[in-house]
Amino acid sequence: MPKTALIVEDEIFVALDLERILVDAGYEVRAIAADSAQALAAAPTCSFAFVDVNLRDGPTGPVIAERIARDYGVKVVFVTANPGQIGSVPDALGYVRKPFSDQAILAAAAMAAAGAQGVSNDRDFVRLNAAG
Repeated sequence: MPKTALIVEDEIFVALDLERILVDAGYEVRAIAADSAQALAAAPTCSFAFVDVNLRDGPTGPVIAERIARDYGVKVVFVTANPGQIGSVPDALGYVRKPFSDQAILAAAAMAAAGAQGVSNDRDFVRLNAAG
């Protein structure tokens, strides 16, 4: 299931924009989650996730990311305007800054879905772990 995505975002218009970008590129978005409970329920059926830091239930994105990566092997990319709030999430691949471009989301999705190593840091997408 390398092309199945989870979007963890509480701002519906941002979530729908992410969904549009991914679906247009051939990915399947299995769920949009606005909080921890929804994200954890959907994670087992997803191969990668775009996770915001601040959600409906507070700044829970890093905790969600760590748990879905550890428990379900979900590849995580943060999508946030506040990258300084990510902290240390060992298995996170990187982050895309808000506001984001389609290109940055697609580059991050390609890396998460296929393990592409050719994605480099730019102003929109920053890798957190060189091993990815």
